[in-house]
Amino acid sequence: MLVSARSFAEYRAMFALTERDLAQRVLDCPAGAASFVAEAGRRGIDAVAVDRQYAEHREELGLLVERETGFKRERLVKETADHVWSWYTDADDMIRQWTANARDFRADIAARPDRYVAGSLPELPFADDSFDLVLSSHLLFSYGNRLDGDFHRAALLELARVARHEVRVFPLMVYDTRERYPGLEPLREELADLGVPSRVERVAYEFRPGEDEMLVLATAGYRTPARTAAGAAVAEDPVRWRHREAGD
Repeated sequence: MLVSARSFAEYRAMFALTERDLAQRVLDCPAGAASFVAEAGRRGIDAVAVDRQYAEHREELGLLVERETGFKRERLVKETADHVWSWYTDADDMIRQWTANARDFRADIAARPDRYVAGSLPELPFADDSFDLVLSSHLLFSYGNRLDGDFHRAALLELARVARHEVRVFPLMVYDTRERYPGLEPLREELADLGVPSRVERVAYEFRPGEDEMLVLATAGYRTPARTAAGAAVAEDPVRWRHREAGD
């Protein structure tokens, strides 16, 4: 699994983010070495990244992206030969952009470590409704032939638990098969029965052919069942939220 480092601009395109969306509290899960939170911070956006790699490799992750993308250049050229080259010029341009994004990530995680929280699906270290909008890219559905249906259900419900308004997941295509995740519609039906309706939206972003859709979960009406002591959410968020200071 190649660690990517996508930019703030790519996130805006992948998730069809508007200025109104970005005026909310946003979680990126899993964030990897993306520069979304770094640039969001410079724009005054209340955004947080969570990833399991932040537990042990937070200082090395950005450097890993720089080295790995360069080392695997020939493989990337071969694997992306039929991709849609509208966002990047070619594989070398993609490597240049990811390298710059990874360096931005490295600088920000050093300067603002509280914005980068160690954690992984399907159990996140945040209280219910900690965020307004949750973004999740290139894990769920992308690795649908490695992560089973139970994991997807649990992960999506966990994202819904921490999101007051919406969860957006991109893309919907399985990485290896290049087909839409086969269990998507049954999963959507299950989530709807649990109080999480959803819709599929096309976005103005496509890199791998056919990957131009996201799943949007409406979470305002979702109420989580009581969790066991072993899996209970933490009482306080790792970040001191501005909305709590404002009494929201």
